[in-house]
Amino acid sequence: METTHWYDRLWASLIFFTRLPFWRLHQPPRASYAAVVEHWPLVGWLTGGAMAATIYLGCLFFPYHIALLLAIAVRVLLTGALHEDGLADFIDGFGGGGNDRQRILAIMKDSHIGTYGVVGLVFYFALLYGTLLSLDPVFACFAVMAGDAYSKMLSAQIVMFLPYARSSETSKNGVVYRRMSVAAGISLFVQGALPMALFYYLSRGMVSMRWDLLIFVPCIAMYFLYYLMLRKLKGYTGDCCGALFLLVELSFYLTVAAQVAGAI
Repeated sequence: METTHWYDRLWASLIFFTRLPFWRLHQPPRASYAAVVEHWPLVGWLTGGAMAATIYLGCLFFPYHIALLLAIAVRVLLTGALHEDGLADFIDGFGGGGNDRQRILAIMKDSHIGTYGVVGLVFYFALLYGTLLSLDPVFACFAVMAGDAYSKMLSAQIVMFLPYARSSETSKNGVVYRRMSVAAGISLFVQGALPMALFYYLSRGMVSMRWDLLIFVPCIAMYFLYYLMLRKLKGYTGDCCGALFLLVELSFYLTVAAQVAGAI
């Protein structure tokens, strides 16, 4: 396998996971794209930070619910709806493919969105909006900065647990993610853990939180999705990664909202 530098892999992640013109500044070698998940949480620093900034600044000019819609729109625009497209395909495939592995893969690769995907996206955005709306705006800023990076850190582990379900020739983006080295795994953990530590520090005194639940509920969500992929696909795809991130992140916000509401 071709050796790539860490900065090439970071540039590849920024180019792959966003629609910002980072490619104008640097063109990493193609081999770098096999390791984009190793810096996925760092991209979360960017997208989560953009959401937080939009919420904070938006509240200076608009009601909170408008600022929140703008923040969600900003992230969708930054990523080109990459993860949302994956979620729609994931729900379509697993909803309409039954237990037929090849049919699930075929549905997921189809560029057309089906009924399951539409309904799934509606419920996803409704829950995302509703959970964040239930939080204080400043607290919500801290939560999205932590939740984005932490959920991407957890979701990136799927490349260590399952093989890729397609080949590079049949994948949508022509990229098969490689397994991470020990050093890359440590780096990935730090990228996801630092925003969580900052969230803990900044939110002290604002809300009484059970941090064990906040850490482990997304892990449980990740495990059940992993098990679903294992049982039905015996592997994962790029769409699975996008869906995994959004659903794990949603479980994080649901846990935060439930604690703020005093339900747990």
